[in-house]
Amino acid sequence: QLVESGGGLVQPGGSLRLSCTAPGGSLYNVGIGWFRQAPGKEREGILCASDSGTTIYNKRSVKGRFTIERDNAKNTVYLQMNSLKPEDTAVYYCAARLGVRNVQSMCVDLDVNYWGQGTQVTVSS
Repeated sequence: QLVESGGGLVQPGGSLRLSCTAPGGSLYNVGIGWFRQAPGKEREGILCASDSGTTIYNKRSVKGRFTIERDNAKNTVYLQMNSLKPEDTAVYYCAARLGVRNVQSMCVDLDVNYWGQGTQVTVSS
């Protein structure tokens, strides 16, 4: 079970940091991905990191603006979102994958074992 938090309303150009925790579990050495689903669209992977965190896949539309961070001491993974745009409006989900073989596949094929419930991010003036 994963739990996201930190969503909300932000103006274009602003920043938000989403958090993902695993109550009763561990995110250490587990592949982590952030996904989003906009109204009327399919869920898409935007950032996925390997178990060790050394390999990261970025969707082109968020590259240079979004980053994934781990705090193993807090058993938390973050999605730092900067320079937000209205088209970033979506429900954001974190997900975990045990034994990631290919981070691109994790993001593109939604190849995950566990999902969070999602948190709404709205970018609007």
